[in-house]
Amino acid sequence: MDAGTLETMRTSLRGPVIGPRDADYASTRQVYNAMIDRHPAAFVPCADAADVMAAVTFIRDHGLELAVRGGGHSGPGLCLVEDGVTIDLSPMTWVRVDPEARTAEVGGGSHLGDLDHATHPFGLATPTGIISMTGVGGLTLGGGHGYLTRKYGLTADNLLSADVVLADGGFVTASETEHPELFWALRGGGGNFGIVTSFTYRLHPVDTVGVGMTVWPVERTRDVLMWYREFLPQAPDDVYGFFALFTIPPAPPFPVELHGRKMCGVVWCHTGGLGHFEEAFAAVREPGPPAFHFTSPMPYPALQSMLDLVIPSGYQWYWRGDFFDSIPDAAVDVHQKYGERLPTPLSLMHLYPVDGAAHRPGPDDTAWSYRDAVWSGVFAGVDPDPANAGAITRWCVDYWEEMHPYSMGGSYVNFMGAGEGQERVRATYRDHYDRLARVKRAYDPDNLFHANQNIRPAVAA
Repeated sequence: MDAGTLETMRTSLRGPVIGPRDADYASTRQVYNAMIDRHPAAFVPCADAADVMAAVTFIRDHGLELAVRGGGHSGPGLCLVEDGVTIDLSPMTWVRVDPEARTAEVGGGSHLGDLDHATHPFGLATPTGIISMTGVGGLTLGGGHGYLTRKYGLTADNLLSADVVLADGGFVTASETEHPELFWALRGGGGNFGIVTSFTYRLHPVDTVGVGMTVWPVERTRDVLMWYREFLPQAPDDVYGFFALFTIPPAPPFPVELHGRKMCGVVWCHTGGLGHFEEAFAAVREPGPPAFHFTSPMPYPALQSMLDLVIPSGYQWYWRGDFFDSIPDAAVDVHQKYGERLPTPLSLMHLYPVDGAAHRPGPDDTAWSYRDAVWSGVFAGVDPDPANAGAITRWCVDYWEEMHPYSMGGSYVNFMGAGEGQERVRATYRDHYDRLARVKRAYDPDNLFHANQNIRPAVAA
């Protein structure tokens, strides 16, 4: 963007436009993943849908590259594009709860912590992720899974409507009755179809939950994972537990003698009543005595933010993911191998359950195309030191490549890394891809919204 266009943008749009010479440009371009070092030509913070409409129109009419930032939590940094314009939704951080209808309307720049803070006083929540700093927008549009998924489904399954700014600068509300094909595509199809300025979610009774954390030495990974793969899918939907390979952080509730040790373990959430959660976790001793087992009742927002300080914003990240419907013995061996080779204290592998209530919608009810998956896996190299970026990336890619033959072929779109290619996007959407491409043609025929895991518009017949 030349200086003249930047100045025209400043005078044409209502709100601020942040350019490279502005004092707050450096802080504005920082995102969750410090491995991302891109320099947009401008940021346009938007306070409402009208601001977004004006910004989209200006960017389109001037032939500029466009990216969208909601929470800024994208691993591959899709919210920044070199020499382009980022429409920044961070001023749109608000939540309105209707406790009688059990719904929440949420601004497109909000984080999960904002949503949980607003709904918890009413004893309500909706399924989201496990890090409170995650933006609601990217999470929802990719499908969204977390502690409440086995009980109440995906985030996208609880989306009732979305206000969307389209590529032509227009505005629509998408729901089951209005723009139903667009609504179908938004529930798992990523940010391909427009900019969602607000989401309306269904809420469920959730207040204080039973929380558990059980860990074993990493050398026990085979025994524990073989037990977990049988136990969890048969457990009641009130029992959620994601399997993890990680290094014990030097922080409570872990005892000092475990700090810095590589471990395998399960993080638990129980929604079946506080009188029963200890009983629900009793089976954790079946694979052998754990090195540490912690249980406690916890307000749901506290669970949601429990991992925030362990892996804060501003670290080097590289991640990849895959869906799995089983964990065969050969895959267990791969997990054992790479768990023992965690390259840095913050690197990790998580297997998140996506069964239970997430299996109840029909395979074609939403754009999420893996209703038959049992786990969503993520392999993540993490470290604060840029000098270790290569090592964590190699570990992640090697791990993923050895595990991929045991996968279902595609990934949760929010766990896709940078540069995985168009075939991976197709594999992620399976037989939904062609339908999504037709929706893309209808709502974004020129592919203005392409700074994403991109679905290309179908060619007109």
